[in-house]
Amino acid sequence: MAGTEHLAVRREGATLVLTLNRPEAKNALSLPMLVGLHDGWAEADADDSIRSIVFTGAGGTFCAGMDLKALAGNGMAGEQYRDRLKADPDLHWKAMLRHHRPRKPVIAAVEGYCVAGGTEMLQGTDIRVAGESATFGLFEVKRGLFPIGGSTVRLPRQIPRTHALEMLLTGRPYSAREAAGIGLIGHVVPDGTALAKALEIAEQINTCGPLAVEAVKASVYETAEMTESDGLAAELKRGWPVFDTADAKEGARAFAEKRPPVYKRE
Repeated sequence: MAGTEHLAVRREGATLVLTLNRPEAKNALSLPMLVGLHDGWAEADADDSIRSIVFTGAGGTFCAGMDLKALAGNGMAGEQYRDRLKADPDLHWKAMLRHHRPRKPVIAAVEGYCVAGGTEMLQGTDIRVAGESATFGLFEVKRGLFPIGGSTVRLPRQIPRTHALEMLLTGRPYSAREAAGIGLIGHVVPDGTALAKALEIAEQINTCGPLAVEAVKASVYETAEMTESDGLAAELKRGWPVFDTADAKEGARAFAEKRPPVYKRE
């Protein structure tokens, strides 16, 4: 099972839980964290017994973004992982979900700060839950930086453009309620319960047919920028084979027999 000193990995049944684990630095991005995330996404893709992923942070914080001290030239922890970056110069972008989309559903469980790089990684997740005191925002312009984790492309495709541009251009913080109001997150829950809610959603997903779940997720993203006619054609191409699987037949039998289905990814 993957993991580093700044990225904890554990299993909850069929769910892989990836936890940013650098609470003393508000889970600011570090090289060990990025390597751990990269390996965690890869593990979830490779292991068919994993049906969903929950992505969260330790210590009451999701992620405060890039380690600005390291950016200013004060060094970054985890130099022993430098060879991993040399071997794969794209590793950090895959870790941050900019250049990689896991085939399993990713559910974000946010408490506290989810800003800058935290909000950028959030846009690579599929379902988002936040504690009511969580804070979101893209602060890069306030620091003379550019949100290069994908936000100028993804954010206007995920929320209305006027809200996306306001978030990008003002660099101001957003409360969980405001983030939910503009569609950035889906659930606002009492503080300290975001992880429990995310695991609850994950378990609902885990009871569904895994081949169907993965095909549905792939279709949503594959067709997002297509015309309706092209999207419908692509949906049919991806979705129709699911009906011919053993899992689909098991789902129908289980429904008729009024019992839980037992899916085998066949």
